[in-house]
Amino acid sequence: MKTIDKIPTSKIQRASKLVSTGAKVGVNYLKYYGDKLTKTEIEAKERLNKNNAEDIYDSLKQLKGSALKVAQMLSMEKSLLPQAYVEKFSLAQFSVPPLSAPLVAKTFKQYFGKTPSDMFDTFNLESVNAASIGQVHLAEKDGKRLAVKIQYPGVADSISTDLALVKPIAMKMFNIKGKDSDKYFKEVENKLIEETNYILELQQSMAVVKACKHIPNLKFPNYYEALSSERIITMDWMDGEHLSEFTKRNTDQETANKLGQALWDFYMYQMHVLRKVHADPHPGNFMVSKDNDLIAIDFGCMKEVPDDFYVPYFELAKKENIDDPEVFKEKMYTLEILRPEDTKVELDFFTDLFYGMLSLFTKPFHDETFDFSDPSFFKSIADFGERFSKSTELRKMNGNRGSKHFIYINRTFFGLYNLMFDLKAQNIKINNYKTL
Repeated sequence: MKTIDKIPTSKIQRASKLVSTGAKVGVNYLKYYGDKLTKTEIEAKERLNKNNAEDIYDSLKQLKGSALKVAQMLSMEKSLLPQAYVEKFSLAQFSVPPLSAPLVAKTFKQYFGKTPSDMFDTFNLESVNAASIGQVHLAEKDGKRLAVKIQYPGVADSISTDLALVKPIAMKMFNIKGKDSDKYFKEVENKLIEETNYILELQQSMAVVKACKHIPNLKFPNYYEALSSERIITMDWMDGEHLSEFTKRNTDQETANKLGQALWDFYMYQMHVLRKVHADPHPGNFMVSKDNDLIAIDFGCMKEVPDDFYVPYFELAKKENIDDPEVFKEKMYTLEILRPEDTKVELDFFTDLFYGMLSLFTKPFHDETFDFSDPSFFKSIADFGERFSKSTELRKMNGNRGSKHFIYINRTFFGLYNLMFDLKAQNIKINNYKTL
């Protein structure tokens, strides 16, 4: 794969890159209008989406950092984005052009004050995995194989600028309006800032390992403080296959169920017991060992779940509460989905919308076990998302609804559901975490 020798780090450089991308998107629309003369609307729109997705992704992958992280987050919203965007943006999960060897050496010296050869017995300057915020290198020390994650230069300093640049696109895409929208972008900004703090990630990683190592069929790397810094993390090298690759070839239902139960237990234990959850459940953060155990890596994005959100959120996961109009409405106000200033039209619309949404999304919690291989469940989610995205009535209203905590908690469940479906896990014990 082609490497990158330089990353735009100044505000002007990064803004210029996005402006040039906007110009390419404009050209794509001119092509689209031309295509409509000779092709069907569907064919023309598919080509437009494909061209735009390629141009936007090619720009973001050179910028790296929070701009690319937003693409990674959007790739998980399979029911909201056209397929061309999902396919292209999903590359941000684990297929991004890495830094060149000279830039790696320079970056390492800048962050640690030492060269890789000063700290390790061997260090491969070619990365084995490159993502949105950092890339991973294989090293050895005292007979141990280690994974060394190095943060890209300038990432931490460009977060606020990047979000200001992508904010207008995100607001249009998700129908967010008004002054209250700032709380959502501030939540994303704070989380991205945390993700660039590798000292915090190191502490979070060690805390998760200590708290969750008793969960059956779940493995973690060990982390090394002495070989880590604010922009570098060193951990055990874990041999295994990325979850996405495993699910493509696996035909053993028993193994799928074993891995699915471990994944589900891991998330339910964090959510209900630790009240702090790994809020980045994409395939690049999980591997499968040769013994078919699940390996969890990368704990940069951890979301605390405060009681005033946790209690009403999971009370609405109970079918009897969803079906009780008074209880349902009360929780909707508590979670800031309904607001005192709403008109009757808005109250009726959003009550009906979220009743349908929650009745569907909380199905796994309505029984003791759930079959995540059932395509009808995920088709219902996709169909609901499509109706939601095309609603002309919704576009007339203010779409920024709900507590700021929804952003990462919903992202966690969307990602978890998708991973469970990819595994085709069956007969998963929903409340198994209570016995761990």
